[in-house]
Amino acid sequence: MTIHPFPPSSQLVAERLAQEFAETAAERDKAGGTPKRERDRLRESGLLAMSVPTEYGGGGASWPETMLAVRTIARADSSVAHVFGFHHLLVATVRLFGSESQMEALYRPTVAQNWFWGNALNPLDKRTVAAPDGVGWVWNGVKSFCSGAADSDILVASALSSVDGKLMVAVTPSDRAGITIHHDWDNMGQRQTDSGSVAFQDLKVNPDDLLTTPGPLGSIFASLRPCLAQLILVNVFLGIAEGAFEEAKRYTLSKSRPWGTSGAAAASDDPYILRHYGELWLALEGARLLADRAADVFQQSWDLGDDLTARQRGETSLAVAAAKVSATKNGLDVVQRMFEVMGASATAAHFDFDRYWRNLRTHTLHDPVDYKLKELGEWALCDTIPTPTFYS
Repeated sequence: MTIHPFPPSSQLVAERLAQEFAETAAERDKAGGTPKRERDRLRESGLLAMSVPTEYGGGGASWPETMLAVRTIARADSSVAHVFGFHHLLVATVRLFGSESQMEALYRPTVAQNWFWGNALNPLDKRTVAAPDGVGWVWNGVKSFCSGAADSDILVASALSSVDGKLMVAVTPSDRAGITIHHDWDNMGQRQTDSGSVAFQDLKVNPDDLLTTPGPLGSIFASLRPCLAQLILVNVFLGIAEGAFEEAKRYTLSKSRPWGTSGAAAASDDPYILRHYGELWLALEGARLLADRAADVFQQSWDLGDDLTARQRGETSLAVAAAKVSATKNGLDVVQRMFEVMGASATAAHFDFDRYWRNLRTHTLHDPVDYKLKELGEWALCDTIPTPTFYS
């Protein structure tokens, strides 16, 4: 495999890859499984190193730049965008939870060898337990929703300590003895995220594998991790909706017919089709503005590091929550109503246009937006900021 240096324009590279991925997205959606070629193209592109700080050889891209790359790829292929975005979340986890020496040890080979990071952290799944063995720890159990674990080079995983029940987070090679990555993801959407299960059987975890400085939620800065995870989801959701909107436009302009009583010569003149497009564009524009604002607010908090205050962290969480609700509700509206502007013929199976709805509906169930709205309501009415948890 030819490894290219970090690209001078990450967005240009993301746009080129998105065009390439779009050519086979529908076919691969039907096939499911691991998008091995597409993951390798990301490795070759240098985009896996874009968010790694420059002092470790990475691109030093800002979070707004990284989020735009995620959104761009999601317009074409939301499964690949999901694992790409989570890769950057997992890389950032070392900065948030770990030490400088761990960043040095993990970031340089990530850049040099284009490591793809996978997820086996899922704190909601409490079936994995870590027991001390006198030297380090032995992990046993199973994790679900392990997006991107297949074909990964590095895993970020979690377990509950058998000593005190606290959450432990570790970074380990994906091929270490005791790790089995199962290919058991069979959901209706996001079919190439490999979000199935990972099993641990007598996995040896060394003390220096653990991220404990400061560890999960060990500081206000560390508590930004769920904000970053949610921000990535915002941009995947928005990318799906933008991709669906562009797909609908192409179809409407080339294939759709006006309604018989509209008096219009073309679908682009049908007054009700135009009204739908106006509403859908407006919904997406609002979601875009909130998403971009959330990325800017997050970057400001990230730059503060350990100087970040609880109030600033809370306001960051609220900005991301607002963007998450908007991208979810408006995105689902777009992927459902796109058929109203394309017409009945667009439901033909070979188009696979329903993948936009299936992908977004599957992914937006990651956590209920009702709880985001509750947080926003508490802020709007009572000036109460959210309490940091591992989920928000």
